[in-house]
Amino acid sequence: MSSSGGTGLLIIVAAPSGGGKTSLVNELLRRDPRLVLSVSHTTRPARPGEREGQQYHFVSPAVFRRMVDNGEFLEHARVFDHDYGTTRRAVEQELEAGRDVILEIDWQGARQVREMFPGCCSIFILPPTLDTLRERLAGRGQDSAAVIRRRMRDARAEISHWAEFDHLVVNADFDEAVAELCAVIGDRRAGRPHPSRPDDQNLAQQLGKS
Repeated sequence: MSSSGGTGLLIIVAAPSGGGKTSLVNELLRRDPRLVLSVSHTTRPARPGEREGQQYHFVSPAVFRRMVDNGEFLEHARVFDHDYGTTRRAVEQELEAGRDVILEIDWQGARQVREMFPGCCSIFILPPTLDTLRERLAGRGQDSAAVIRRRMRDARAEISHWAEFDHLVVNADFDEAVAELCAVIGDRRAGRPHPSRPDDQNLAQQLGKS
């Protein structure tokens, strides 16, 4: 049950850049018709292959600031020199219609959402190692070496907030990570506790301090 009075489940999925959350979320959406993705607004330019209204709503900094001033966002944050935000109305409409909504956001946005939706399900995606994360970032072919170094520094800071989330999922093997995400969501829908894995918590502590 969502705290907005609807019947949908609000699901937060967060990860450091390169953690694989977009690919995981896309697979969840493909497998589960009850899930819908909340499309965020951002001031960053579209990447190759991204289309308006699918991955993001791409807006100018002036438009984004006006939306902030008008109180349109459920959450918003500045990440890596660009602004990102989730509109409140779009999320509440989906929840009230009984659909389960995924927010693909960062830890800052997750903290804001949890304050307004304390019954939400928050999941943090971990890479198996920082070396793996660096390889994934380099493999995208989108960033310079300097940008990758900054993203790695930011990733450590993001991972240090792991304990604020309800669940941890390690993205070492893609299919296993998807299965674990499905299990978490299934348990939350059924009102069952999902067991935490101490090894995942130990990994989070190690990565956040590396």
